[in-house]
Amino acid sequence: MRYTVRHVTQYRYTSPVAESVTEVRMQPVTTVRQRCLAFRLQVQPLATLFTFQDHQGNHVHHFSQPAPHDELVIVAESEVEVSPRPPLPAALAPGDWGQIDTRTASSEHWDLLAPSEMTAPTPLLDTLANELDVARCGDPLTVLLALNAALYRTLAYDAQSTRVDSPIDEALAQRRGVCQDFSHIMLGLVRHRLRLPCRYVSGYLYPRHDDHSTPGATHAWAEVWLPGLEWVGFDPTNNVVAGERHIHVAVGRDYQDVPPTRGVFKGGAGSELTVSVRVHPCDETSPDSFLEQPVEKPAYRATIEELQSRYTQTVLAIQMQQQ
Repeated sequence: MRYTVRHVTQYRYTSPVAESVTEVRMQPVTTVRQRCLAFRLQVQPLATLFTFQDHQGNHVHHFSQPAPHDELVIVAESEVEVSPRPPLPAALAPGDWGQIDTRTASSEHWDLLAPSEMTAPTPLLDTLANELDVARCGDPLTVLLALNAALYRTLAYDAQSTRVDSPIDEALAQRRGVCQDFSHIMLGLVRHRLRLPCRYVSGYLYPRHDDHSTPGATHAWAEVWLPGLEWVGFDPTNNVVAGERHIHVAVGRDYQDVPPTRGVFKGGAGSELTVSVRVHPCDETSPDSFLEQPVEKPAYRATIEELQSRYTQTVLAIQMQQQ
């Protein structure tokens, strides 16, 4: 399936801010089952764009705006082709637990096994783990599919209950949350109780009428490494295995590693954030492709060394002016 994605982020400040520095993770990656056919990023006020890939292979765009401004608008447009995942086997072998332990004993994926800021064990997480009887038994795939379904049944989807960066205890206490909460809770249980390497996935979902996800928003799910299958995505928000409707943008230990936008600015203003996401299937010969529209300003590609130098210089300048 081929999709067009339009992701618009707007920050409005209560008074002008200056010397803002922003990172953006909105460009879909190219993998075995996904191809990013085209990508365009535009910002207002205009800025020179730099880009690099981080250690997880995520595309990161970076820009700075030294002049005062009271609004920042970021528009990311993509064309992505996603192939269906081959059907999963009915089950894996019980001995595959040992294969996973052997693989992780070499310190591979060690960072995806250790608790992260938003997936660390808490008493409420332990209570849920005991309630759902989360433990190694049978084979890994069967346990994960059962956990995916159990979280879907146990937690209610409520877009107003938490924020994307809320600690898991907020969702656990209410037994409700958003897709980021579902994903963080599953990651915490998989790392803490099942001891399997797993990672957070930030992306988009082509919605169906029965989905529990908020239309017009980004999406998140969890991926777990399994023998013979590599990374398998589990979407507990909708109780499905990630497939042709899931558009993969970035991976990390949790949301804090891969927020769509992250930035700082000089000034004491408050801000209001508005986000709009539109995902549509498209024909390969679609005449209204965004690529046929004029680009306001071409992006300049820089090496990671140039980007890091520019970032360091900007941060130092801000710190000196604040002293």
